[in-house]
Amino acid sequence: MSGSKSSPPAAEHVSSQPDEPLGLTVHSMPQLDPASAVSAAASRRGRLKMLGVLLVCAAPVIASYFMYYVVRPEGRRNYGELIDPQRPLPAVQALGRDGAAVALPTLKDQWLLISVADSACDADCERHLFLQRQLREGLGKEKGRLDWVWLRTGNTALTPALMAATEQATVLQVDEAALGAWLQPAPGQRLSDHLYVVDPLGNWMMRFPAQADPAQVRRDLERLLRASAFWDKEGRP
Repeated sequence: MSGSKSSPPAAEHVSSQPDEPLGLTVHSMPQLDPASAVSAAASRRGRLKMLGVLLVCAAPVIASYFMYYVVRPEGRRNYGELIDPQRPLPAVQALGRDGAAVALPTLKDQWLLISVADSACDADCERHLFLQRQLREGLGKEKGRLDWVWLRTGNTALTPALMAATEQATVLQVDEAALGAWLQPAPGQRLSDHLYVVDPLGNWMMRFPAQADPAQVRRDLERLLRASAFWDKEGRP
């Protein structure tokens, strides 16, 4: 073997360069399109506003019905019979004074005080029509929130006197069989024996007894109008 010194193995070679910290590459987060961010925020605000409007519109109706049907002060009694479940105005076509077709659901958006009787209008029919007019007039400044409605059956022509007496009423000729699927009398009574109340949402919700006491009927009507005063307005939209 030669006496010359051999080079140290490569693995044992120690670099004379000083240690350096490990370099890190930092990637920036993707940037959102400003227009997309504004659009998304506007959509969220729009949905929240729509939800708020729906709640505001529905809350008074829900509250008034809650107050009338659920929160009943001690000693309070309804004279009229509450209908449960309520029944919406049916899709029945009637005829107006001028012979034009009128769909019953178009009567909603007002409180309705309804009587049903044959067009010949006997003494009981006349009494109901007179009572309806008096009850409406007795509401004073609130009378514009209640429509007086006579749903007449049969084909007898109205006399001039009857037409004049019901000038302020909504008089519609209807088929009695079609009404029988919606309004119902109390057991043992006829459809024409009662006065019926329909709320502004179009639901039949109360039936007054036959031979009703006018003072008691008026009290119930006043309560209904008070309970709905903050959401129901005079006249249809």
